Amino acid sequence: MILLDSVTKQYSGDAAPALDKVSLHIEPNEFVFLVGKSGAGKSTLIKMITKEESPDSGKIIIGGIDLDHVKKRHIPGYRRRLGVIFQDFKLLPRRTVYENVAFALEIAGMSNKEIQKTVPKVLDLVGLLDHANKFPNQLAGGQQQRVSIARSVARQPKILIADEPTANLDKLTTSEIIDLLKKINDFGTTILVTTHNENIVNDLQKRVITLKDGKIINDQKNNGIYELEEVPIPKMPKRVVQTPGHALKRKRKVI
Repeated sequence: MILLDSVTKQYSGDAAPALDKVSLHIEPNEFVFLVGKSGAGKSTLIKMITKEESPDSGKIIIGGIDLDHVKKRHIPGYRRRLGVIFQDFKLLPRRTVYENVAFALEIAGMSNKEIQKTVPKVLDLVGLLDHANKFPNQLAGGQQQRVSIARSVARQPKILIADEPTANLDKLTTSEIIDLLKKINDFGTTILVTTHNENIVNDLQKRVITLKDGKIINDQKNNGIYELEEVPIPKMPKRVVQTPGHALKRKRKVI
């Protein structure tokens, strides 16, 4: 579903690469957290997947599409195959909740009949059907993020990328947004979340990939925890192997 093979990216003027021979494989329907300190390379990796940036070397294949073969004029069409959630929501302020979601479907070429059928279902999924006619400035932050999620999943993408989706939200709202992402994942969508929130990573215990200085230093495939440094491999105690001769040795009895 998401494959990066030895991907390297270095920006002009930087002493070190933003990504340094990064390789990873995310299977369909996985829920993956991408963690790391600021500057670790998380944003660059996301930009590689959305084709906002191109690697200096290496191979990227997303949903069976080799990004080397996606021409510039086809990039908007490719991006419409993905769902992307931003921490600043990026809603259209002069359009209602309904219109924000509908607009994303219009761009995708969906007919008015399909839009009228799809938008209410998606708003119901995110719990905002009763707010369909409100404008973004009439909503709380968590509700605005729900609109952003609704807009991203309306086209039923196979991959949903959430870049710090709970960065500006309180603890309760954060929990609600993560529960919503889990529900979307249960429907079969692959989820990739970048976050600095240690609690949500540790609570979910999904796969956790850690970046540091542009390299993957940890890939906890099951029951992952928030860990910014490389986890040392525990040393196994040395086994003492007794030889047959050793077993036959006896202390001499002193008479």
